[in-house]
Amino acid sequence: MPLDHALNSLGFAKPPAQTRVVVAMSGGVDSSVVAAQLASEGYDVVGVTLQLYDHGAALARKGACCAGRDIHDAARIAEKMGFPHYVLDYENMFREAVIDEFADSYLAGATPVPCIRCNERVKFKDLLATARDLDADCMATGHYIQRKTGTLGPELHAAADANRDQSYFLFSTTAEQLDYLRFPLGHLETKAQTRALAAQYGLSVADKPDSQDICFVPDGNYAAVIEKLRPGAAAPGEIVDVDGTVLGTHRGLIHYTIGQRRGLGIGGLETPLYVVKLDVDTRRVIVGPKAMLATRRVPLREVNWLGDGGFLAGGTRQIAVKVRSTKPPVEATLRPISDTEAEVELFAAEEGVSPGQACVFYDPASTRVLGGGWIWRGH
Repeated sequence: MPLDHALNSLGFAKPPAQTRVVVAMSGGVDSSVVAAQLASEGYDVVGVTLQLYDHGAALARKGACCAGRDIHDAARIAEKMGFPHYVLDYENMFREAVIDEFADSYLAGATPVPCIRCNERVKFKDLLATARDLDADCMATGHYIQRKTGTLGPELHAAADANRDQSYFLFSTTAEQLDYLRFPLGHLETKAQTRALAAQYGLSVADKPDSQDICFVPDGNYAAVIEKLRPGAAAPGEIVDVDGTVLGTHRGLIHYTIGQRRGLGIGGLETPLYVVKLDVDTRRVIVGPKAMLATRRVPLREVNWLGDGGFLAGGTRQIAVKVRSTKPPVEATLRPISDTEAEVELFAAEEGVSPGQACVFYDPASTRVLGGGWIWRGH
């Protein structure tokens, strides 16, 4: 089919006015700028905000997304910029797909990353399906990540601003989803540029603080949330060393994480001890020297592959990986086991690699995200 128009900024061969885009609006500055920018460029914008947990309880919370005040902020921006805005009640869906697994995973001694599951199971699945139902050509979000067109189709790349890059939280985005998604902020060099755009569009959220915590975990207090979701989860038990010697008692496994040193209540020892394992069956916190936290072999399941060719076709590969969102990628060898399982061998041992976290794959020669998997057992 001949192209009557040059590609617009979202990659479609038609005028912006004939291009419908659903913008996932959290009420924060990032997604608000995306919506305002696309509306100002003349796109047919539809704003959608998800209500993910109790509206009344969330209303007074500061620094959280998808809550009452944020819904209000998103609606104000839509009104100002002149596009429709809808609020979708995904509360039950969010609980079933994200919160329940978070609680169960935490109770099983893992260190879960619910933001990844939310993107995978709610935003990029159910919300994306809603966007298609609205006859949108694509869905745009305020995530700091880049979508680039490669020789074999769309590719996922880390954001231009390494300090804002959210590729770790988006590794499970599928090729099909990537084809439909757009990330207009991924090329920006600094967050200051985003806030300057917000001021330029006269948005009330231009100076709104970034959300820091997991949205349903106020003040980062995981244990309080787990106790509320799973009454009785804070049963006490023993703190033991790797030989089984009892060193003290703890107030519930949910208060401890792999790699923790402070707050163990077992002072007076010559060598500092760290949490090296949480034994759910015996309710024991097992502690050991720092060296025991180091590991090189990382077993993965639920692998999502975004590289060229089939996951198994390439065999063993030299890649870069992140085993925590806050650390830069490190060199590693990727060994596929099945379509969805693999083992990663780190060139240099890392401390505190914990089941429940993600291991994200990168092309060591570029910014491309090659996918990733879930760490599923201790070393």
